[in-house]
Amino acid sequence: MKILMVCLGNICRSPLAEGIMKAKVPQDFLVDSVGTISQHEGEHPDKRAVKTAANHGIDISKQRSRPITQADIENFDKIYCMDIDIYEDVISKAKNEEQRQKISLFLTAAGEHKTAEVPDPYWGDMKDFEEVFQLLDKGCEAIAAQLKSSSNP
Repeated sequence: MKILMVCLGNICRSPLAEGIMKAKVPQDFLVDSVGTISQHEGEHPDKRAVKTAANHGIDISKQRSRPITQADIENFDKIYCMDIDIYEDVISKAKNEEQRQKISLFLTAAGEHKTAEVPDPYWGDMKDFEEVFQLLDKGCEAIAAQLKSSSNP
């Protein structure tokens, strides 16, 4: 199973989601993260995201930001977008219905309200990063349970 987490710059939400999900799924699952823009390409996650993850025993410090590619849409089994704008951007890159079916809003996939979005903590403080971590942790738990049960019928 190949899982892709997507946010805007790939320095806050999706790196956190990647790190959390890696801790919740079997090691044979591939989990990665990307952004829809290339502004931060090659950069490590935001220091506040790294610190928040570390506070929970998860190391995301070695991750590097990269923009989403067409190959990502073709090769990943599940693509989780952090908000509506990201979702619409990624869906617009899908070439067919099969690819569109792989793409969903993260919180919708986790069983939350259909319009629920993971807020971007970038302009906030450590409290905002912790709130996003908790939201992602709960969502990753739900998604990981779904994925593990569907891969072990």
